This record gives sequence, C-alpha cells and structure tokens, in this order.
Amino acid sequence: MSGKLAVALILALQVSMCFSQIPEADPELVDKYEALKKTFIQRIVNTFNRAHEVIAPLAQGSPTVAVAKGYIEELGGNPKVMSIYKIANGLSNEFAPLMEKARLAGLGLYGQYLRPHIGEPLDKAINQIKPILDTVMPADN
Repeated sequence: MSGKLAVALILALQVSMCFSQIPEADPELVDKYEALKKTFIQRIVNTFNRAHEVIAPLAQGSPTVAVAKGYIEELGGNPKVMSIYKIANGLSNEFAPLMEKARLAGLGLYGQYLRPHIGEPLDKAINQIKPILDTVMPADN
C-alpha cells in the first residue's frame, strides 16, 4: 500500500512541476499588449467623457436625476457602503500582484503556443479594426 502511495505522490509532484514551468512572456509581446490596453482604455474614457458632455445638459432639470443624485449621496454617507468600498479596495490591492502574474503567464502561454498559429491573423484583424475604432471611439481628444 505504501508503494502505491509513493508512486501517487511522485506523480502528483511531477504534475505540479509541469504546471510551474510556464513559459515567460516575450518583452515585445508585453509591450504590444500594454500599448493596446492603454489605447483601448483611453478610447473608453474619451467616449465616456463625450457621452457625459452630451447627456449632462439634457439632464439638468430632470426630476429623475435629482432623485438619483439624492440616492447616491445617501449611499455615500452610509457606513455599510463605505466599509464595502474599503474591503473591495483592499482586496484589489491584495490581488494586483496575483493578477499581474496571471497576465504575464497568460501572455507567456499565448506567445509559446498560440502566437505562431494565430498571431499574424490576429494582428491583421486588430490593424483592420483600428480605423473603425478611430472614427467611432477615437483614442485622442
């Protein structure tokens, strides 16, 4: 019985060692990912700001907006909401390094296994959609 247990333990250790050998992300791929992420976030922020500029004057005298603002102010003063906010903020700070490791591991796996097969078509698709996004959601003001 102990022989079977030893073999099972060795196999379990071997499997865990295989999972710990994730390929490292290529710095060029990480830079490209960061640039695309930064541009996309900028597109979202600019679109939100433009929508706010358009909607804010329309909602000035609306009674629904006044009720919503009162409700939001009431929630902001609620200690339960503030404690939930503090907990969520603390959790996000705790998970940030873990998310960074997961992102780099994902980029490493993509670079090792998927990029040789789908990298070029994906790059072409991204470059083809950029002009459309530039007209619909421009990245710069």
